[in-house]
Amino acid sequence: MVTLKKYNLSGKEHGEITPSTDLVDAKANSQSVKDYIIALRENQRQWSASVKRRSEVSHSTKKPHPQKGTGRARQGSLASTQYKGGGRPMGPKPKFDQHVKINKKEKRAAIRALLGEKIREGKVIIIDNFKVDEPSTKKVAHFLDKVGLNRRVLFLGESALIELEDEFGEKFFLHAPQESHHAFKLSVRNIPCANFVIASTISGYDILSAHHLVVSEKALEELTAWLVGA
Repeated sequence: MVTLKKYNLSGKEHGEITPSTDLVDAKANSQSVKDYIIALRENQRQWSASVKRRSEVSHSTKKPHPQKGTGRARQGSLASTQYKGGGRPMGPKPKFDQHVKINKKEKRAAIRALLGEKIREGKVIIIDNFKVDEPSTKKVAHFLDKVGLNRRVLFLGESALIELEDEFGEKFFLHAPQESHHAFKLSVRNIPCANFVIASTISGYDILSAHHLVVSEKALEELTAWLVGA
């Protein structure tokens, strides 16, 4: 049975948490996980690089020099690619929509497998909460030092459920960042290789690029309900 150590923000251990067996033992096809990560990275590209071709640059149409009598090669326009300020040949142009569709079940399976792997490797620890009265980088740095985390760390906090109503009067809930996490997020941003995200917005790339995960107890429950209970 896998257990996760639980700490408070002072770095003191006080208890253990037993994660869901379905989450710990979760596995996925390696090719499926790879396709998901590649799709995430492809969708981050802007595809907006653009250069001006010969017909698009603003230049005089006058010939650079006479056609004959100079001994030089004939030239037709200063907009030619060999001149400074001329058009660029075969350069990039904005592409059509390159978005790669990610299947929801595939995404959930990949995140579940990556999170389960981190748990099995002992790279996930639990913290009771992220509540701080005011931003304090020193407090977070002290916590990391106490628990021995000196590599890339990802903090995962729980989200708040906000009740909304659509145009037809149907009620639904939306996951939103907790206001109470704002001070802690400011405390983390000045620490190199440390980041804070809300559990409901996590991606597989976030998990893969982090060496350790520090998850609040409620965020773990939220992840379990999303990844296992769905």
